[in-house]
Amino acid sequence: EEQLAESGGGLVQAGGSLRLSCAASGFTFDDYVIGWFRQAPGKEREGISCISKSDGVAYYADSVKGRFTISSDNAKNTVYLQMNSLKPEDTAIYYCATAPTLTYFSGSFYQLIDYWGQGTQVTVSS
Repeated sequence: EEQLAESGGGLVQAGGSLRLSCAASGFTFDDYVIGWFRQAPGKEREGISCISKSDGVAYYADSVKGRFTISSDNAKNTVYLQMNSLKPEDTAIYYCATAPTLTYFSGSFYQLIDYWGQGTQVTVSS
């Protein structure tokens, strides 16, 4: 059974850093794309970043580019999101997700994604 388990959220001051982790298990194929959406109160779920398990190609939303870095440890089937220079606007619930292609994240096509983690709260204080 396909499962995602994320962790690493918390409370941090503006300018600080957090690292999120997501462990994937039970997937039939290992060529999927894995990454992160976030959802703030009253907002649509937004694709933030993802990485291809097969070739390492990564995507970043403009809102996080230059501040967030995604990486993967294929031996552990785990993806990480290093979040630096955090801003209050980054406050949201962050969800790990998998999808067939990067476009699910770049287009924020959350309605088409079947596999989600439980979410981890990131709160950035000003």
